[in-house]
Amino acid sequence: MSFKIAIRSFKTLTYVEGYKKLRDRHIKMYCAAVVGVGYMAYKQHKANKVEMKEILQLKNYMADPITPISHLEKTQDDMKTQMELLIMRIQSEFCRALEKEEDEEAKFQVDRWTRKEGGGGITCVLQDGRVFEKAGVNISVVSGKLPPAAVQQMRTRGKNFDGQELPFFAAGVSAVIHPRNPMIPTIHFNYRYFEVQDKNGVQWWFGGGTDLTPYYLNEEDAVHFHLTLKHACDGHDKSYYARFKKWCDDYFTIPHRGERRGVGGIFFDDIDHPNQQSAFDFVTSCAEAVIPSYIPLVQKHKDDPYGYYERQWQLLRRGRYVEFNLIYDRGTKFGLFTPEARYESILMSLPLNAKWEYMHEPKPNTPEHNLMKVLKEPRDWLQIEQVRATA
Repeated sequence: MSFKIAIRSFKTLTYVEGYKKLRDRHIKMYCAAVVGVGYMAYKQHKANKVEMKEILQLKNYMADPITPISHLEKTQDDMKTQMELLIMRIQSEFCRALEKEEDEEAKFQVDRWTRKEGGGGITCVLQDGRVFEKAGVNISVVSGKLPPAAVQQMRTRGKNFDGQELPFFAAGVSAVIHPRNPMIPTIHFNYRYFEVQDKNGVQWWFGGGTDLTPYYLNEEDAVHFHLTLKHACDGHDKSYYARFKKWCDDYFTIPHRGERRGVGGIFFDDIDHPNQQSAFDFVTSCAEAVIPSYIPLVQKHKDDPYGYYERQWQLLRRGRYVEFNLIYDRGTKFGLFTPEARYESILMSLPLNAKWEYMHEPKPNTPEHNLMKVLKEPRDWLQIEQVRATA
């Protein structure tokens, strides 16, 4: 383990110890946080980077890279190459980690596809497993020209481009995991890089985030999840977690329901500072935090008992997930407006099963009602303000 990784891990453990004194939580939660920190350090060490650049790991990827290998080898200083190799690695590591929690015969179906205009992607889907009802982990590396509708989508987000059809490059990894057991939360993450060229030159930026959608509220799970993400953020900017946690709460909102999609996480867009390499390093840390933030929750709950009632509630909550993704999610809209869009991959995020029940309201003082209170009023899971006041 490198000196830099060891120091970062020590700082996180110091934070966890201070937090433990502040909150009277069960010791298992802190043990999980410590294990998560160690796992992140190990994975970062194992990634084998040279001068902060990803190395081709062909035998470990789910499929061959979209860009020809000869080009990747010649352009390792190019951010487009660095991003493609990062998302290839993250996809593979996450898929392998999920498969380890499944029965032996449950494996990801790998679908490598290309598009005429430029680039393609790798779609990995596991369906009807014992643990995961539907798990999708996709990457895409696409280029071409943005049509006016897609440019307009960018402009509604505050991006100002001079032109109607603009050359672009986009690379990202996106995953949505819908478990079978209602006691395991759904997780979503997406990390992406864009370049758009107009007459003023090339504009680039990163975006992404990781968020958790439980069907039944477990406060220890939520704290572990947020603590792991805070660690990833703190290694780059101490202000990131609080800012991006609020951004996540505000973004993953279903306005017509007056509720959030889940218990949040982090979300950010249009990151183009302090410089390109630093922004890439931050995105790398966030993507590497997915496994330690989520896999312990799967292991903890995958054999929990549940019945018909809990299953029906899970299906109702999945209906809310569908509503957000189809009505409000910007990534879905951008994908559908992109030429030669691959709709099967774009709609991978939808669950295998969901339901809508007319005027359903959970009964007061039930676990379902407790979840709804948090969805309507987001919680500061790590009590950041109280930690600051105590310090």
